[in-house]
Amino acid sequence: MKIGVPKEIKNNEFRVGLTPSSVAELVNFNHHIFIQSNAGLGIGFLDEDYIKAGAVILDSPSKLYSSAELIIKVKEPVPEEFKYLNSTHTVFAYLHLAGDPQTGLDLTATGITGIALETVTADDGSMPLLSPMSSIAGQLSVIVGSYHLLKPNKGMGTLVGSFNDIDPRTVTVIGAGVAGTEAIKKAIENRARLKIIDLSSERLNELQKDFGDKNIEYILSSESSIHDAVIDSDLVIGAVHVIGKSAPKVVDSNMVKNMRPGAVLVDISIDQGGCFETSKPTTHDDPTYLVDDVVHYCVTNMPGAVPLTATDALNKATLPYIIELANKGIEEALNQNHNLANGLNIKGGRIVHKAVMEDLKS
Repeated sequence: MKIGVPKEIKNNEFRVGLTPSSVAELVNFNHHIFIQSNAGLGIGFLDEDYIKAGAVILDSPSKLYSSAELIIKVKEPVPEEFKYLNSTHTVFAYLHLAGDPQTGLDLTATGITGIALETVTADDGSMPLLSPMSSIAGQLSVIVGSYHLLKPNKGMGTLVGSFNDIDPRTVTVIGAGVAGTEAIKKAIENRARLKIIDLSSERLNELQKDFGDKNIEYILSSESSIHDAVIDSDLVIGAVHVIGKSAPKVVDSNMVKNMRPGAVLVDISIDQGGCFETSKPTTHDDPTYLVDDVVHYCVTNMPGAVPLTATDALNKATLPYIIELANKGIEEALNQNHNLANGLNIKGGRIVHKAVMEDLKS
């Protein structure tokens, strides 16, 4: 199969769809790999590294897309790339169609087959291709939240954790999935006071067994419990996820208005539209803005801040699926693997994933 890896062009996006070692694996199966020149340069993967692995380097996106059938990306194609796409292409990437409905519909109109990494499932219902980036985003959420609590960054001017006789500050994590759990671990490492909110009492009980009760509250999610936790917090991390759908707005503007000046909100869910009513997408170049003196961090590609780590983690997760798609062909691979087929979001100019389709209609 002819496989193409374009250079990512989203703001400060240095991740790349295939590493040189992944290319070598695919070449061993006699696939033809095309890499856009300098696609991996930002993380130290030179064109020469890809050539040694067996790839062909192409110097423009138009040549790349016209040479390949299977397009391996990290982030969803942006409008500037739509002119290169057509019905001969299958795109394997994070698509996040619910996060930007109009762009999603425009992408669908190109005629591509779109397989979304974030809706591929495992037999236990987990999301093996979303999980690595969720883990990274969860860890980063506490790091960037702590950074933006600093006074020069418009925060209130406090450290999250305790030391000597200084009381810890309060971190609230809403949603205890993969991203939320990593945020919880990082907040505990920083010796913060922690409030954990989730819809599942069973999940809260699991976390309590894992992390104990010292400086931690386990709270069943409701509008009133979220309100009380948020207005008492210095850092709030939103890690709410519903497969294929826009994130529910669990923190409304009134809650934000009643937060402490200089508190920080980090919206990990922004790829799916955000879970705070006051959220809007931001970039690594300009990551924050203020609403009612509360700092909002809503970067849509958070793991892009650590692109080398993220690329390595992503390739370890995606490569078996890419090999399967390439070896069997797209249709056969999807027909034989129902978990991979759950990733199919776009086909024949239509949204075909049930949850995504329902969300875009609502």
